Amino acid sequence: MSDTLLNEPLGVLGTPNIGFLALIIIGGLAGWIASMVTGVRNWLLTNILVGIAGSWLGSQLADLLGIVVQGSLGHFFAALVGSILILSIWQRFQRGPRQQDYGSHYPSA
Repeated sequence: MSDTLLNEPLGVLGTPNIGFLALIIIGGLAGWIASMVTGVRNWLLTNILVGIAGSWLGSQLADLLGIVVQGSLGHFFAALVGSILILSIWQRFQRGPRQQDYGSHYPSA
């Protein structure tokens, strides 16, 4: 193993150079803005948790797409995209399967 790899600062949830407090602030803002975009209203702790999970998801998606995420602003946008995806998927599962309106196909008695 190379010495440069061992000298890299340890990040939270696989995001290098982002400390725990910065992750909470970025996650909270990203979760809150994502909830405003998707129309899902959450408590502060839920926004922070969604933002942290969104940060991880957004960073993983950026890696898959070959996009380099650097700095606090880059991590914020990755967290925002990931948070919007998480809340959109959550909304989809909350609505359940689509139900057909059978009443419109049959004449009323």
